[in-house]
Amino acid sequence: MLPQNWALWRRPKRFIVFLLVTELIAVAWLVVAFVNASLPSGLDWLRFAILTVGATAHIQLTRRQEERRRNAGGRVLIDLTAVWVVPAAIILPVPLTILVVGLVRVQRWFVARRPAHNFVYSTVAHMLAATLAHQVYVELGPHDWGSLDVAGSLTEFGWMLVAGLIYEGVQILYIGSVIALAAPEKANARTVLGSPADNVLEAITIGLGAVTAILLVIMPPTVAIMAVVTVVFNRLAEIEQLQADVRTDPKTQVANMRGWTESAERALTRATKAADPLAILMIDLDHFKWINDTFGHPAGDDVLRNLAQLLDEVTRPSDVVGRFGGEEFLVLLPDTDQAAATVAGERIRSAVAGLQIRTTNKRGDQTLVSERTASIGVAVFPDHGDTLPTLMQAADAAVYEAKEGGRNQVRIARAARDSAPLPQPPREAKHITH
Repeated sequence: MLPQNWALWRRPKRFIVFLLVTELIAVAWLVVAFVNASLPSGLDWLRFAILTVGATAHIQLTRRQEERRRNAGGRVLIDLTAVWVVPAAIILPVPLTILVVGLVRVQRWFVARRPAHNFVYSTVAHMLAATLAHQVYVELGPHDWGSLDVAGSLTEFGWMLVAGLIYEGVQILYIGSVIALAAPEKANARTVLGSPADNVLEAITIGLGAVTAILLVIMPPTVAIMAVVTVVFNRLAEIEQLQADVRTDPKTQVANMRGWTESAERALTRATKAADPLAILMIDLDHFKWINDTFGHPAGDDVLRNLAQLLDEVTRPSDVVGRFGGEEFLVLLPDTDQAAATVAGERIRSAVAGLQIRTTNKRGDQTLVSERTASIGVAVFPDHGDTLPTLMQAADAAVYEAKEGGRNQVRIARAARDSAPLPQPPREAKHITH
């Protein structure tokens, strides 16, 4: 899914140049491939008709679901029509492969509601990916499915896998690159490549496409089953996306308090049963109000997004990053004692101090926000509490101490037996919108 902007000429020059050059290269390849392709046979046209009917049924029966998925925004969108494009790339000649993609994309136009230049670019990228996958698969042939033994079927499966990887890789190269160029300050692995769940969904979709190709050759009427499967699969994908959205902070794309708390409670239960350590870091960005007042709220949002991305990059895959509220974030560190948690806190503090965030000021001009600092509180199970609320409270109290001690530092919470119910001084004012 390309960035939504209705005027191509308003995009950065490097974006425009890259889009036009790569589009021309793709169109040139498509013309050459089309001219050199063999003429479709009657069987090819029959298979084309079956795929077209199946794709049309899929698109029309899932139109409302797809509109909701696309309008949700904020994430890479996996187009589930690969279930129909992949078998076209494997089985049909180039002209019919291009035609399948074109018919699918035309129907998607009424659902996508995206700028024309975005939609055309995506369509050309899909056509290029499909025809390149087809060409490579043909070169790896011949492919006589009717005479395959066990060893031959494994080899054929490998060639289909190669074709699927090429189809996916070309789209990543073309569409991912233009997404990164459109908004380089927001570009990261998640925004360009999608989340692990997105990539699993893409792999499943391409796998279903391979199954559709086999059914189309061996038993064509059974392709109707895939039309039903794709409708159900589309619905499951929407449910998965809704569930993820409920647990995700829309501004920073890390876990919200609901999602983070659920993960933290499960981790704490495991740590309690296994008598393992567990740590919580509370990170509070210093003087965040000054950023909003100086540069404006959009710049503050960019700072929060970059901080969330940074936390995701400098923590382990097993750690859980969440947004507590305002400019505060939480990091859950399973199997981490106090010493290791302190090291992790210092690593985060140092990384925050090195952040350089390209954003805009109140007048919309480009500016750079840098030399920001964070105060970090560390609480460890079971030393500072044996429940999630007590651990969070201990980490929060440690943040207060870091603030009062001059900010830009990591403080360890007091042991539970040493804590006293003293009133805390008022915290810095926060903008509710953040």
